[in-house]
Amino acid sequence: MSDIEQSYYWPLMRRAIERLDAPEGRDLTLEDIARDMNLSPAHFQRVFSRWVGISPKRFQQYLRLGHAKTLLRDRHTTLATADAVGLSGNARLHDLFLRWESMSPGDFARQGAELTIRHGLFDSPFGPALVLGTERGICGMAFTAETGEAAARDDLMARWPRATFREDAGMLRPWVRSAFGAAAGDDPTPLYLIGAPFQLQVWEALLTVPTGHVTTYGDIAQSIGNPKAVRAVGTAVGRNPVSWLIPCHRALRKSGGLGGYHWGLPVKRAMLAHESAVTDL
Repeated sequence: MSDIEQSYYWPLMRRAIERLDAPEGRDLTLEDIARDMNLSPAHFQRVFSRWVGISPKRFQQYLRLGHAKTLLRDRHTTLATADAVGLSGNARLHDLFLRWESMSPGDFARQGAELTIRHGLFDSPFGPALVLGTERGICGMAFTAETGEAAARDDLMARWPRATFREDAGMLRPWVRSAFGAAAGDDPTPLYLIGAPFQLQVWEALLTVPTGHVTTYGDIAQSIGNPKAVRAVGTAVGRNPVSWLIPCHRALRKSGGLGGYHWGLPVKRAMLAHESAVTDL
């Protein structure tokens, strides 16, 4: 898909997903949603299927209430046994072509002093995405459809209170393209993470959860050797600075409830539905 097509279809598909995720969206026909997008039904069907990887009707099925419980029952991976059953080979770290490193303790303590962080707003399949990055990689990603751009920017920038921030979407664009649809020939998407040691442990555990599968906060706590730290794990998941790339949306409550999501539950539902649909192809 060309850059021109991407700039047009990303916001269109975002709107389509938002309509399908609305309470009345589960009963919309193909004709209804195509009319909302100002496209013919056949054209909308082709574009949506190409972009999302599944037909609009089937995508609706993955947004229905109870889908999280179905995921937890059928695709629940306990991280301690992921390697044994061969799931880690399909983990997020692999299928999004990621490489990551954490800031040094000194950089962490300096709170971004002497660090220049670029930022830009991009279209994504899950609404507008605010992306931050240094010369070493993406260090922040937020989805602003629910929170608003200003709140998301304040949230991410507050994590580096002494850094210098510059708007520079051009520098970040190749990494963002890779993040939302890595293709053969794309460079790996580098991440440059800031976090306390416990947070980094939790985020690294999330990277082992394969696309289309889910885990629980309790399983993450077990996998990092701290089984009583379920609540602290939930807090660390919520503080993940690089949403989607570190897949905190795959962490559910033991009951099968979605739990919280820093950038809004509609975004989390859309991410899980998207991954389930693509995995089931």
